[in-house]
Amino acid sequence: MGQLKNFFASRWGIIGVGAFIGVLAPLLQKWGNPGNMGICVACFERDIAGAVGLQRAAVVQYMRPEIIGFVLGSLIAALLFKEFRARTGSAPIVRFVLGAFAMIGALVFLGCPWRALLRLAGGDGNALFGIAGLIFGIWIGTLFLKSGYNLGRSEKTHTSVGWLLPLTMLGFLVLMLIFPQINGEPKSGILFYSLKGPGAMHAPLLISLLVGLAVGFVAQRSRFCTMGAFRDLILFRQAHLFWGLLSLVVVAFFTNLIVGQFHPGFVNQPVANTMEVWNFLGMVLAGLAFALAGGCPGRQLFLAGEGDGDAAVFVLGMIVGAGFAHNFALASSPTGVGPHGIAATIIGLLVCLFIGFTMRKKIA
Repeated sequence: MGQLKNFFASRWGIIGVGAFIGVLAPLLQKWGNPGNMGICVACFERDIAGAVGLQRAAVVQYMRPEIIGFVLGSLIAALLFKEFRARTGSAPIVRFVLGAFAMIGALVFLGCPWRALLRLAGGDGNALFGIAGLIFGIWIGTLFLKSGYNLGRSEKTHTSVGWLLPLTMLGFLVLMLIFPQINGEPKSGILFYSLKGPGAMHAPLLISLLVGLAVGFVAQRSRFCTMGAFRDLILFRQAHLFWGLLSLVVVAFFTNLIVGQFHPGFVNQPVANTMEVWNFLGMVLAGLAFALAGGCPGRQLFLAGEGDGDAAVFVLGMIVGAGFAHNFALASSPTGVGPHGIAATIIGLLVCLFIGFTMRKKIA
């Protein structure tokens, strides 16, 4: 156990985790997930919101097993290595709002940080604008961090608090097993299923779940985080986490080449559009929200799996935000930004700036 723990804390450990994700994400696409979307935390949480009826966009409704696996895999790792620690209490309403606006920004771009990297590895040039926006948003967040921004300290709490999100995810899995899609119907019991579009594209349940469990396990051990990688590089000139991102992109690129999924260009990319300004600004909003909340959407799932109630609130904020994004026409589509997506992005940036400026403590 000790040697394994030390390995994941090393440079080769984080590189290995990035490579692991870089292989599995394109393979999930090959096995049925949407194009350049082998893994997308934001898109998959949006699909979950659709599956339980929080949003009724018929093309994005599916109970994604990968998200369930992320949380449960992290839980298993935390229990095995005695790192499960229930804690909460650090500005929950702020984290919920940040989660909601992070989701809105991600859906304006059409992808979370992981998908931005995977889109690039698949040849989608539009991802460059999203990645640039993500880095710029995180940079703004680091300015707040340097000026004393702090959501306060989380405190140890009842063990049951740390179990609530993992149990919720387990409940989602049980619902999926009780109410599987039958005969191509759009609804089975209480769950909604897409009949076309990205929500209808998915790898087999067992494969998706096993990949999610594996990624959740290794990501919890290595502290893999896209936002943290750029934050550490900007603030401390530390490249440890960044090596994991670089590994993910390089390995995903070669995997896509091998399986015939690399298609370079800007037009006709899967689940993407060419509105560069809003691809950039959507991810500025997402990156700033991630920085203010202390983790990218994947990292928030892994933290929730190890008992962090604050991360769980952020996750729930993202799922609810997905409902708002599609119910109020904020999310983009391959044809462009939604009718109210531009206004929502501007409002989100203003809200995040308000949070950043008003939640600073003087540095002695």
